[in-house]
Amino acid sequence: MATSPLSPPIGLLVSGGLDSGILLGHLLAAGRTVQPFYVRGSLRWEPAELATLRLLLAALARPGLAELVVLDMPVADLYRDHWSVTGRGVPDETTPDEAVFLPGRNALVILKPALWCQMHGIEELALAPLVTNPFPDATATFFDLFERTLSQAAQPPDGVARPLRIVRPFGHLHKREVMQLGRSLPLELTFSCIDPVAGAQGEASLHCGRCNKCAERKAAFKDAGLDDPTRYA
Repeated sequence: MATSPLSPPIGLLVSGGLDSGILLGHLLAAGRTVQPFYVRGSLRWEPAELATLRLLLAALARPGLAELVVLDMPVADLYRDHWSVTGRGVPDETTPDEAVFLPGRNALVILKPALWCQMHGIEELALAPLVTNPFPDATATFFDLFERTLSQAAQPPDGVARPLRIVRPFGHLHKREVMQLGRSLPLELTFSCIDPVAGAQGEASLHCGRCNKCAERKAAFKDAGLDDPTRYA
């Protein structure tokens, strides 16, 4: 059932991938006012990811969708020689999901959007991890502890509480179920690749078709019985 158009706004951490893109469409369809956030960390796929995300936001534009807020949390100085920065040794389609783990990723990308929400009176921040997410920083325990830490970090000396709930609307769902929720959305305007290939002059970057995330994307469309509209290099 759709909520009231006057329902409180909700923040959404959106990467431009399938899960967060579908969650964006799901929240808008439910009548929520959505404040999207993209956190830029100086990782090599982000220019292509952000460019595609802007196309998705334009396609889904409506009064309930606020302007994208882009926040910077650079990690090149921290990750240094990591494949996510250098592009060397990018996990391919033969690697397990654990191969794409980025140290501290959720803590880094949640922090600034969460503080932005608290500073602007938004009391919910949505993320799109699924029940199958294998990483320890995507568990209920992690998010509960992070919520408590944020409540203290954002509380000013006047003692006025700045409540924030980190919500995971897809936290009980599998990929196939999420893909079915998004079957009517422009999924060609999502981006999942960690080793993008430059398009021809003036064209958007392409999914490489061979990295771990491209393999996951292909499997998602196949398992859901949907045609894959992605352009792979």
